[in-house]
Formats: sequence, C-alpha cells, structure tokens
Amino acid sequence: MKSLSFRKDLIGVQDELLRFAYKLTSNYEEANDLLQETALKALDNEDKYMPDTNFKGWMYTIMRNIFINNYRKVVRDQTFVDQTENLYHLNLPQDSGFESTEGSYDLKEMRKIVNALPKEYRVPFSMHVSGFKYREIAEKLNLPLGTVKSRIFFTRQKLQEELKDFR
Repeated sequence: MKSLSFRKDLIGVQDELLRFAYKLTSNYEEANDLLQETALKALDNEDKYMPDTNFKGWMYTIMRNIFINNYRKVVRDQTFVDQTENLYHLNLPQDSGFESTEGSYDLKEMRKIVNALPKEYRVPFSMHVSGFKYREIAEKLNLPLGTVKSRIFFTRQKLQEELKDFR
C-alpha cells in the first residue's frame, strides 16, 4: 500500500516538477529528461523516503541535485588540460574576443609574462584560467589547497604588476 501512495504522490507532482525543470534548464527537451531522471531516482530511492514528510520538497531536492551534478559534469568534460611539456596547446593563437590589435598585444604580453614564470606557478595558473577549481588543481598536481591558491594569487599579482604601466 505504501508503494501505491508513493506512486500517486509522484504522479501528482509531475506538472510542478516539469515547470521547475524548465526553469533550471530553459529547454523543454532537457526539462523532460531532467524530470524523467528525477522520477527514476525517486523510484530507486523510494525506501529512503519517510512517510508524513514533505514529498514535494524531497522531489525538488532530488531534481536540483541531479541538475547540479549534470552541470558540473558538463563543465568538467569541457575543460582541457595542456599536458605538453612546453604548453604548446595553451600557446596556440586563439580568438581573444578583442577587435583591436591592442587587445591581441595585451594577450601576447600576458602569455609572455605567465610563460616566463617558473613551472610551479605557471601550471596552476593556466589550469585555473582553463576553468579548473582550486580543489581540482590541488588534486591533479598533488599539492595542498593553500599552496595552489597562493601560487595562483602570486601569478595574478605578478601579471598586475607587469601590466600596470601597459595601458
């Protein structure tokens, strides 16, 4: 009987969950996928739901957590770490978004400054600029979190110092 009540509650919140999913994703197909994934997760974890608690809140929490985890996975999959010794890929010309030659000169100057730094400063800073979180950098480089933060901070200071008279 408990399972039947659970399924009725699940069906009863589908419309509200779909609206919430659309708010999160801004895409109907992704919202439907998120809703389906949430329903599956809820059914798999039905035994963890405590009767007489806020079912709708429980479902919203599951959906939000799935959305956050999926977002983090997409971001993680899009990051690129240049493993080459001379940072060949990092030094490739890229579309900077600047229309003027001054903007491209600024980027060249910044790359020159960063590449002149010792490897222990250059690598964490390059990873951070590529989108890695401090914790991810610390794990990948097998360094303490504070060391990674300090090195990135030092590199930022060095860039600011070198470029302060540039403009």
